[in-house]
Amino acid sequence: MKLPDLQPRWPLVACGVSMCLTMALVLSADSTHDAQPPASPKFEPHPDAVFTDDFSSGKLDSWHADRDGVWKVKHGMLVADLPDAKQQHSALYAGDEDWTDYAVDLDVCGMRGVDKGVVVRVKDARGIGIDLRGPGYQDLKVHLNESPITRVDIANANTVWHHMHVEIRGLRCRILVDGTELVNKRMPNRIPLSGKIALMAYTGGAGECTVYYDNVVVTSLDATASRKQ
Repeated sequence: MKLPDLQPRWPLVACGVSMCLTMALVLSADSTHDAQPPASPKFEPHPDAVFTDDFSSGKLDSWHADRDGVWKVKHGMLVADLPDAKQQHSALYAGDEDWTDYAVDLDVCGMRGVDKGVVVRVKDARGIGIDLRGPGYQDLKVHLNESPITRVDIANANTVWHHMHVEIRGLRCRILVDGTELVNKRMPNRIPLSGKIALMAYTGGAGECTVYYDNVVVTSLDATASRKQ
Protein backbone atom coordinates (compact mmCIF):
# COMPACT_ATOMS: atom_id res chain seq x y z
CA MET A 1 0.00 0.00 0.00
CA LYS A 2 1.47 3.36 -1.10
CA LEU A 3 1.16 6.31 1.26
CA PRO A 4 0.36 9.77 -0.22
CA ASP A 5 3.28 12.17 -0.55
CA LEU A 6 3.72 14.32 2.55
CA GLN A 7 4.56 18.00 2.14
CA PRO A 8 7.57 19.41 4.04
CA ARG A 9 5.26 21.80 5.95
CA TRP A 10 3.78 18.77 7.78
CA PRO A 11 6.79 17.40 9.69
CA LEU A 12 4.71 16.36 12.71
CA VAL A 13 2.25 14.48 10.51
CA ALA A 14 5.11 12.73 8.74
CA CYS A 15 6.65 11.81 12.07
CA GLY A 16 3.31 10.53 13.32
CA VAL A 17 2.80 8.38 10.23
CA SER A 18 6.32 6.97 10.58
CA MET A 19 5.73 6.12 14.24
CA CYS A 20 2.40 4.46 13.41
CA LEU A 21 4.02 2.37 10.69
CA THR A 22 6.83 1.32 13.02
CA MET A 23 4.37 0.37 15.76
CA ALA A 24 2.24 -1.56 13.26
CA LEU A 25 5.27 -3.52 12.07
CA VAL A 26 6.30 -4.31 15.64
CA LEU A 27 2.79 -5.41 16.58
CA SER A 28 2.57 -7.51 13.42
CA ALA A 29 5.90 -9.19 14.20
CA ASP A 30 4.85 -9.84 17.79
CA SER A 31 1.53 -11.27 16.61
CA THR A 32 3.31 -13.68 14.28
CA HIS A 33 5.86 -14.50 16.95
CA ASP A 34 3.18 -15.43 19.49
CA ALA A 35 0.77 -17.13 17.10
CA GLN A 36 -0.47 -20.52 18.25
CA PRO A 37 -0.42 -23.59 15.99
CA PRO A 38 -3.56 -25.59 15.31
CA ALA A 39 -4.35 -28.37 17.77
CA SER A 40 -1.76 -31.12 17.53
CA PRO A 41 -2.72 -34.62 16.36
CA LYS A 42 -4.17 -37.01 18.90
CA PHE A 43 -1.54 -38.91 20.84
CA GLU A 44 -1.55 -42.65 20.21
CA PRO A 45 0.54 -44.62 22.75
CA HIS A 46 2.68 -47.45 21.43
CA PRO A 47 2.76 -50.63 23.56
CA ASP A 48 6.42 -51.31 22.71
CA ALA A 49 7.74 -47.78 23.18
CA VAL A 50 11.06 -47.32 24.95
CA PHE A 51 10.39 -43.58 25.27
CA THR A 52 7.26 -41.42 24.92
CA ASP A 53 6.33 -37.83 25.65
CA ASP A 54 3.16 -35.99 24.69
CA PHE A 55 4.13 -33.09 26.97
CA SER A 56 0.84 -33.31 28.85
CA SER A 57 2.76 -33.19 32.16
CA GLY A 58 3.98 -29.68 31.38
CA LYS A 59 7.51 -30.71 32.40
CA LEU A 60 10.70 -31.59 30.55
CA ASP A 61 12.17 -33.93 33.14
CA SER A 62 13.19 -36.51 30.52
CA TRP A 63 14.95 -33.95 28.32
CA HIS A 64 18.14 -31.91 28.39
CA ALA A 65 18.60 -28.65 26.48
CA ASP A 66 21.95 -27.31 25.30
CA ARG A 67 20.97 -23.71 26.11
CA ASP A 68 18.55 -21.97 28.46
CA GLY A 69 15.43 -20.05 27.57
CA VAL A 70 14.66 -21.75 24.25
CA TRP A 71 12.49 -24.79 25.06
CA LYS A 72 9.29 -24.89 27.07
CA VAL A 73 5.92 -26.62 27.23
CA LYS A 74 3.02 -24.43 26.14
CA HIS A 75 -0.63 -25.53 25.94
CA GLY A 76 0.45 -29.18 26.18
CA MET A 77 2.93 -28.89 23.31
CA LEU A 78 6.70 -28.42 23.19
CA VAL A 79 7.84 -25.14 21.68
CA ALA A 80 11.30 -23.85 20.79
CA ASP A 81 11.66 -20.11 20.27
CA LEU A 82 15.06 -18.74 19.25
CA PRO A 83 16.22 -15.11 19.17
CA ASP A 84 15.74 -13.41 15.81
CA ALA A 85 19.26 -13.62 14.41
CA LYS A 86 20.90 -15.73 11.74
CA GLN A 87 22.56 -19.07 12.53
CA GLN A 88 21.09 -19.45 16.03
CA HIS A 89 20.48 -23.05 17.05
CA SER A 90 19.53 -25.26 19.95
CA ALA A 91 18.99 -28.96 20.60
CA LEU A 92 16.83 -30.79 23.13
CA TYR A 93 18.15 -34.28 23.97
CA ALA A 94 16.48 -37.42 25.29
CA GLY A 95 17.17 -41.13 25.49
CA ASP A 96 20.22 -43.28 25.95
CA GLU A 97 23.56 -43.31 24.16
CA ASP A 98 23.31 -47.12 24.09
CA TRP A 99 20.22 -47.05 21.85
CA THR A 100 21.15 -48.72 18.55
CA ASP A 101 18.36 -49.63 16.13
CA TYR A 102 15.17 -47.68 16.72
CA ALA A 103 12.33 -45.71 15.17
CA VAL A 104 11.29 -42.18 16.09
CA ASP A 105 7.81 -40.80 15.47
CA LEU A 106 6.91 -37.19 16.12
CA ASP A 107 4.59 -34.39 15.05
CA VAL A 108 6.12 -31.03 14.15
CA CYS A 109 4.70 -27.64 13.21
CA GLY A 110 6.92 -24.75 12.14
CA MET A 111 5.44 -21.33 12.83
CA ARG A 112 8.31 -19.01 11.91
CA GLY A 113 11.43 -19.74 9.89
CA VAL A 114 12.38 -22.74 7.80
CA ASP A 115 14.17 -25.52 9.68
CA LYS A 116 12.74 -28.22 11.94
CA GLY A 117 13.45 -31.87 12.59
CA VAL A 118 15.22 -34.52 14.59
CA VAL A 119 18.70 -35.95 15.03
CA VAL A 120 19.15 -39.68 15.65
CA ARG A 121 22.09 -41.60 17.11
CA VAL A 122 23.49 -38.57 18.84
CA LYS A 123 26.77 -39.49 20.48
CA ASP A 124 29.96 -37.56 21.19
CA ALA A 125 28.58 -34.44 19.46
CA ARG A 126 27.84 -36.40 16.28
CA GLY A 127 24.52 -37.57 14.85
CA ILE A 128 22.36 -38.04 11.76
CA GLY A 129 20.30 -34.91 11.24
CA ILE A 130 16.95 -34.99 9.45
CA ASP A 131 16.02 -31.41 8.54
CA LEU A 132 12.52 -30.76 7.21
CA ARG A 133 12.82 -27.36 5.53
CA GLY A 134 9.75 -25.29 4.81
CA PRO A 135 9.12 -21.98 3.00
CA GLY A 136 11.64 -21.23 0.28
CA TYR A 137 13.04 -24.78 0.26
CA GLN A 138 10.25 -27.37 0.63
CA ASP A 139 12.59 -30.31 1.05
CA LEU A 140 14.11 -32.77 3.46
CA LYS A 141 17.85 -32.92 4.02
CA VAL A 142 19.80 -35.68 5.73
CA HIS A 143 23.29 -34.93 6.98
CA LEU A 144 25.97 -36.20 9.33
CA ASN A 145 26.83 -33.09 11.33
CA GLU A 146 27.74 -30.66 8.52
CA SER A 147 28.29 -33.29 5.82
CA PRO A 148 25.29 -33.69 3.47
CA ILE A 149 24.05 -37.20 2.75
CA THR A 150 20.89 -36.75 0.68
CA ARG A 151 18.12 -34.30 -0.19
CA VAL A 152 14.51 -34.92 -1.32
CA ASP A 153 11.79 -32.45 -2.36
CA ILE A 154 8.72 -32.47 -0.11
CA ALA A 155 6.09 -29.76 0.42
CA ASN A 156 5.73 -28.89 4.11
CA ALA A 157 4.03 -25.60 4.86
CA ASN A 158 4.36 -23.64 8.07
CA THR A 159 1.43 -23.49 10.52
CA VAL A 160 0.58 -27.09 9.57
CA TRP A 161 1.39 -30.23 11.57
CA HIS A 162 3.57 -32.81 9.81
CA HIS A 163 4.30 -36.34 10.98
CA MET A 164 7.88 -37.60 10.77
CA HIS A 165 8.86 -41.26 11.04
CA VAL A 166 12.56 -42.11 11.10
CA GLU A 167 14.03 -45.63 11.31
CA ILE A 168 17.71 -46.27 11.84
CA ARG A 169 18.83 -49.89 11.65
CA GLY A 170 22.51 -50.69 11.29
CA LEU A 171 23.71 -48.42 8.49
CA ARG A 172 20.31 -48.12 6.87
CA CYS A 173 17.94 -45.18 7.37
CA ARG A 174 14.29 -44.95 6.34
CA ILE A 175 12.34 -41.69 6.56
CA LEU A 176 8.66 -40.95 5.97
CA VAL A 177 6.92 -37.58 6.13
CA ASP A 178 3.13 -37.53 6.31
CA GLY A 179 3.10 -41.18 5.28
CA THR A 180 5.26 -40.75 2.16
CA GLU A 181 8.57 -42.59 2.08
CA LEU A 182 11.30 -40.14 1.11
CA VAL A 183 14.49 -41.96 2.08
CA ASN A 184 15.41 -45.63 2.31
CA LYS A 185 19.13 -45.98 1.88
CA ARG A 186 22.43 -46.98 3.38
CA MET A 187 24.19 -44.29 5.38
CA PRO A 188 27.98 -43.72 5.32
CA ASN A 189 30.12 -46.13 7.34
CA ARG A 190 31.23 -43.29 9.62
CA ILE A 191 27.81 -42.69 11.23
CA PRO A 192 27.49 -43.43 14.97
CA LEU A 193 26.13 -46.92 15.63
CA SER A 194 24.22 -45.87 18.73
CA GLY A 195 23.01 -42.72 20.44
CA LYS A 196 20.24 -40.50 21.78
CA ILE A 197 17.67 -38.45 19.92
CA ALA A 198 17.54 -34.65 19.72
CA LEU A 199 14.87 -32.24 18.57
CA MET A 200 16.20 -29.22 16.73
CA ALA A 201 15.60 -25.49 16.48
CA TYR A 202 17.62 -23.49 13.93
CA THR A 203 17.20 -19.97 12.51
CA GLY A 204 19.56 -20.50 9.55
CA GLY A 205 19.67 -17.73 6.98
CA ALA A 206 16.04 -16.83 7.63
CA GLY A 207 17.05 -15.43 11.01
CA GLU A 208 13.96 -16.68 12.86
CA CYS A 209 12.59 -19.90 14.31
CA THR A 210 9.52 -20.81 16.32
CA VAL A 211 8.72 -24.50 16.10
CA TYR A 212 6.31 -26.79 17.96
CA TYR A 213 6.72 -30.53 18.62
CA ASP A 214 4.38 -33.10 20.07
CA ASN A 215 3.78 -36.84 20.46
CA VAL A 216 7.38 -38.09 20.48
CA VAL A 217 7.59 -41.89 20.49
CA VAL A 218 10.72 -44.05 20.25
CA THR A 219 10.37 -47.78 19.58
CA SER A 220 13.15 -50.34 19.45
CA LEU A 221 13.78 -52.18 16.20
CA ASP A 222 15.72 -54.80 18.13
CA ALA A 223 13.42 -57.44 19.64
CA THR A 224 16.02 -58.22 22.29
CA ALA A 225 16.52 -54.60 23.38
CA SER A 226 15.79 -53.84 26.99
CA ARG A 227 12.74 -51.64 27.51
CA LYS A 228 13.63 -48.22 28.90
CA GLN A 229 10.96 -45.71 29.79
